[in-house]
Amino acid sequence: MSGRQPTPDDGPLRWDGYGAARARATETTGERESVVCGTADFGGTRAVVISFEFRYLGGSLGRHTGDRLEAAYTRARELRLPVVSLIATGGSRMQEGMLALTQLQRIAGQSALNRAAGLPQLAVLRDPTTGGGWATLGAGADVVLALPGAQVGFAGSRVRPADADPSAYTAEGQLATGHVDAVVPPEGLRTTLARWLRLLTTTDEEAAPVPTAQGSGDLPESGWSAVRRTRAPTRPRADAYLDTYFDWREEISGDRCGGVDDGMRCGFGHRAGRTVAYAAQCGTATRPAGFRTAARLVRLADRLGIPVLTLVDTPGAANDAAAEQSGAGAAIADLFTAMADARTPLTSLLIGEGGSGGALALAAPGRLWATPDSYFSVIAPELATAILKRTPADVPRTADQLHLRPQDLMALGLIRGIVPAN
Repeated sequence: MSGRQPTPDDGPLRWDGYGAARARATETTGERESVVCGTADFGGTRAVVISFEFRYLGGSLGRHTGDRLEAAYTRARELRLPVVSLIATGGSRMQEGMLALTQLQRIAGQSALNRAAGLPQLAVLRDPTTGGGWATLGAGADVVLALPGAQVGFAGSRVRPADADPSAYTAEGQLATGHVDAVVPPEGLRTTLARWLRLLTTTDEEAAPVPTAQGSGDLPESGWSAVRRTRAPTRPRADAYLDTYFDWREEISGDRCGGVDDGMRCGFGHRAGRTVAYAAQCGTATRPAGFRTAARLVRLADRLGIPVLTLVDTPGAANDAAAEQSGAGAAIADLFTAMADARTPLTSLLIGEGGSGGALALAAPGRLWATPDSYFSVIAPELATAILKRTPADVPRTADQLHLRPQDLMALGLIRGIVPAN
């Protein structure tokens, strides 16, 4: 401590030199706080923007930062606008102690009010995004974008374990582990934000149209022929359907719990002036991260009033030890709950394999259609044959007994219809 008397400018803790540091920061940046808030237009969509000035005390969060953030969120609710946060911060301002740290609760409360109002929140992670800024404005956003090479993590560079893997604290590392939706180069950021804002602010109460079938138009003659047809490598998968269905689309990535499943495509697409959210299985065994990502997608679309299309195509849920350790059962249960709770209209199309509960979890109750190149079964015919202690030669007969063909599903009242091919 210096010998001079502390002044009110040194803040609530009378931290020696804090007032002088703020004065220097203002002289350097022209700002009186670490965030600047206002409104901006992104390709025709207006949004409230929160931009951090890292040169002002490392973009740190203090009491008056909280004042500005609260005002920004409040203004967004008044104007019914989304919030875009351009984050660059080292965390809470230690010169204000716990009074600074509790601003995180204040930010979280404001964010919750905007979620309840059905207003989207997007975050752009700049370098660095650490501490409370990452744990509130960043990780708490509906869609999280990051600039290449940005330092991202709850722990800043000076407080991490010495032996920590540095890649875990990067935008790319956070993308790989399901905490960031996309890494976007600076030159493409404005366009990407404009696309996302257009998608997330276009609400619709009508159900998404059912896609047309991309494969064969003939129905299978037997249960086993239906199974074999769906497993053919030439059968159209989810990407073919999504590319045909949408004019353009943007994807979310990851379950926000440390996992990514490349076999589950989730996002929002533009179709003839409408926004439709989608969750699509890609024909692989769905992992827990895939179910959790789909549940995240459904809940976000439901909150924003956007209809959802799901494409069902999986031999079943992944059943290896890693899947069980990652909570396969809980992840499937959570997706069942998200689908059951959704108020926004859901539309589902069975485009390939419908393997047991792993497929059913993505099927809208009472609003499922099927293509001719598909089947749905309580269990794979090979596994049913083994359980019944039959020989492999009995697999085709077992497949017929399961009544798994599209026309069988129609006769049983399990689907709304069989969609025609192009």
